[in-house]
Amino acid sequence: MSTHTTIGRTRAFLTVFLKEVKENLRDRRTIVSAFLTGPLLGPLILVMLLNITLNREFDKAEKPLPVPVIGAEHAPNLIAALKAEGIEPQPAIANPEAAVRKQDADVVLRISPDYATAWRKGEAVQVELIYDSSQRDANTAVERIAQLVESYARQQGAMRLVSRGLSPTVAWPVVAARRDQATAQARAALMFSILPYFFVLTVFMGGMYLAIDLTAGERERQSLEPLFANPVPRWKILAGKLAAICVFSAASLLISLAAFGVVGRFIPTEKLGMELDLGLRFGSEVLLLMLPLILLLAALQSMVAAFAKSYREAQTYLSLLMFVPVIPSILLSTMPIKSQAWMYAVPLLGQHLGIMQLLRGDAVEPQQLGLCLAGSLLAAAVAVLATARLYQSERLAISG
Repeated sequence: MSTHTTIGRTRAFLTVFLKEVKENLRDRRTIVSAFLTGPLLGPLILVMLLNITLNREFDKAEKPLPVPVIGAEHAPNLIAALKAEGIEPQPAIANPEAAVRKQDADVVLRISPDYATAWRKGEAVQVELIYDSSQRDANTAVERIAQLVESYARQQGAMRLVSRGLSPTVAWPVVAARRDQATAQARAALMFSILPYFFVLTVFMGGMYLAIDLTAGERERQSLEPLFANPVPRWKILAGKLAAICVFSAASLLISLAAFGVVGRFIPTEKLGMELDLGLRFGSEVLLLMLPLILLLAALQSMVAAFAKSYREAQTYLSLLMFVPVIPSILLSTMPIKSQAWMYAVPLLGQHLGIMQLLRGDAVEPQQLGLCLAGSLLAAAVAVLATARLYQSERLAISG
């Protein structure tokens, strides 16, 4: 074997890697998908939607709330108490049920005509809250009205007992004292439980178009066969391609982590009694958890794309593969389970559990981190070996 051949084989990996990176840096579709659409647009849209939703809910909880009242003349004291708490009684409407269904009103308060008579007799009186629970925007207004009416009822009940020479505690012999052990960060983790899936999807999207182009794309352009004709082991060609995909995926993840670190400061979590830390420490630990998953997804994308004979066919296959990262999020949201040590060794599931711990402000223990990395690396190794075996097939180089 000549010296030039030996050097060529030694540098084959680096040559293939640099070639694929340079070519795809000139591809606008790959750049937009890897560095803009997924890692930047996602965080911006998420933060924008959260801010709009939270500010609207805060307005309903704090600002004066207009509420149509039917029978307001029967309970002037109740209406006065509601006005003092920021409720603005509106004129009665003829069909309150239809009004809430059509979203003309979030909630309608209806006071029974015999309210005054029952009140004077010291009997229980009826006040109806008419609303549509399927309308999510109405929930805050309904809860606000319900709490105010119940608070007024307790206050008047206590005054009735005092007027009869009894202690108000007679009506409430047992009081439940709540001791919430959740930290501010743990409460924030519930709201941002979508982040683990988002990070996995960012990695997937970051390398998807590159994986398609380096296999099905080259196969369709009939440039894969000349590449395989070189006196270079095919596993080195595969290694160079996988390295290029991993670099794009990792860069996409880094951009996403940096974007969340910046836009996370603009989420008004403190108004909800929550705390969200998406800073440098969080980002570095997420990156460590995701590293083996980057290689695993790159190998899976390359393997699936290798079965396709055209670029569009590979797009279809990988679009279906994109649903796989959703599985852990769906399982944990529909069937909340206590995390076990072995779960960290399951790819995707281990990353989901680890990122959720970081969001809650809990450190990922060394054993959990080791299981997560080892399990995902083992799965990545199996996927790489399967892809390498597929690259040995002569059919891969043949288009059509």
